[in-house]
Amino acid sequence: MDEKLARKLRVLADAAKYDASCASSGAPKRKAEKGGLGSTTGAGICHAYTPDGRCVSLLKILLTNYCLYDCAYCVNRRSSNVERARFTVDEVVSLTVNFYKRNYIEGLFLSSGIVRTPDHTMELLIEVAKKLRREHGFRGYIHLKTIPEASPWLVEQAGIWADRLSINVELPTPGSLKMLAPEKNAATIRGAMGQMRERIDEAKEEKRRFSPAGQSTQMIVGADDTRDADVLKTSASLYDGFRLKRVYYSAFSPIPEASAVLPLKAPPLRRENRLYQADWLFRYYGFAVEEIVAGGEGGMLDLSIDPKLAWALKHRERFPVDVNRADREMLLRVPGLGTRAVDKIIRARRHATLRLDDLARLTPGLKRARPFLVVPDHRPTRLLDRADLKARLVPQPTQMELFA
Repeated sequence: MDEKLARKLRVLADAAKYDASCASSGAPKRKAEKGGLGSTTGAGICHAYTPDGRCVSLLKILLTNYCLYDCAYCVNRRSSNVERARFTVDEVVSLTVNFYKRNYIEGLFLSSGIVRTPDHTMELLIEVAKKLRREHGFRGYIHLKTIPEASPWLVEQAGIWADRLSINVELPTPGSLKMLAPEKNAATIRGAMGQMRERIDEAKEEKRRFSPAGQSTQMIVGADDTRDADVLKTSASLYDGFRLKRVYYSAFSPIPEASAVLPLKAPPLRRENRLYQADWLFRYYGFAVEEIVAGGEGGMLDLSIDPKLAWALKHRERFPVDVNRADREMLLRVPGLGTRAVDKIIRARRHATLRLDDLARLTPGLKRARPFLVVPDHRPTRLLDRADLKARLVPQPTQMELFA
């Protein structure tokens, strides 16, 4: 690789690191045809994971970090004094193909700052995907970051060539977006997400290809004073309204020469982690957002314990749960039991009465679940009443975590 291209790669790979929404979950398994290149199967030296645990390597870059917009929280904003670079379409295509042939990657995540106009930038992103598919027979995963201000026709084109499209909602509330990114519009972003949902739904009905892995978004957390309760309410509305595959939470990272309206310190990374756990609870475990945030104080999640355990400790009157009789919905509320473990329990108890040893074989989370479960050889009534139950269930932080 020549020195000029290597510099561009260094700058634009670093500039892309703030975008968390690059997982390849939901991509269909697809192998190259004869004479083609790439696949979405197998494993590599990578950074993204599919729902079945496959590790998929992605080349994650910006087309350019030049940008017309001046969003206060963005290191690539117009007024930022950062090193700039710009790939040509052919350079991105060449990098993707060469990296794939060297077994470095299995897919591409491509975003960009806005140059000239949103339509012009979107056309360049589409051209990269189109060249990879048409000229190189590339069958690997492609994720394109869609620009909400671009024309609907261009979004339609992007969906033909990409596996997944995403539009960043940026911030949890329209008020925060107006304050920190006045050139962007919450209604425009949601309108583009709605159009994308319509195209995806239409393509499924007509059995044609359009962004088969769906759409996702990213939300910056900690750049404003929005509470976790409102962050999660926004996420729930996005899932319900646009059938998103994922909402990604990205903890705000202080940037050089930052605006005075931004916080001086980054939020605890554990807050980002708790939001992902809470997101999982209302998507897969039957919790309402209001139930989840009630485990903390002032609309914020308790950072010291996961939100499912926080809920259980606040509702000890709902426990212990009889493993052999409880319905699936209640079993899913037991700390330490995941969806797979619950399904295994329900299948197993059809054939035999489960005891503690049986549960140990069905779930790795038995230690955490024991105070909340009843089986013939275990009844934890006194343990549930202990004042120090939280301390007994929550592992002590490591020295590194104390300073995180």
